[in-house]
Amino acid sequence: MTDEKKYDLEERTYKFARDVYKICKKIKSKYFGFEYINQVIRSSASIGSNYIEANESLSKKDFIYRTKICRKEAKETEYWLRLLLETAEKKNSELETLYKESIELKKIFSAIINKTTLK
Repeated sequence: MTDEKKYDLEERTYKFARDVYKICKKIKSKYFGFEYINQVIRSSASIGSNYIEANESLSKKDFIYRTKICRKEAKETEYWLRLLLETAEKKNSELETLYKESIELKKIFSAIINKTTLK
């Protein structure tokens, strides 16, 4: 893996949404909170799709706006993953990893917004 690919945020957000979907698919049949699962799938996929839109923005203002949406969706995903973690019958290390990644993505988008705003 090249450094460029390692830090490709579009790819990272894609893999995150894919992994959230896969874990939700596994636990859906055993879990009561279908509402949480549907919400976390939607919000996790929205992070990457909005980041693609941000990268295609036509102005700095539009880029910042769309990146703020990415951060908002990352926060929402963090919320739903936390609910899934805390209401699960047994500990799930995959969910914990995804929860930590959602926090990391939120921090990344915050940093991008801060750096872009300062320019």
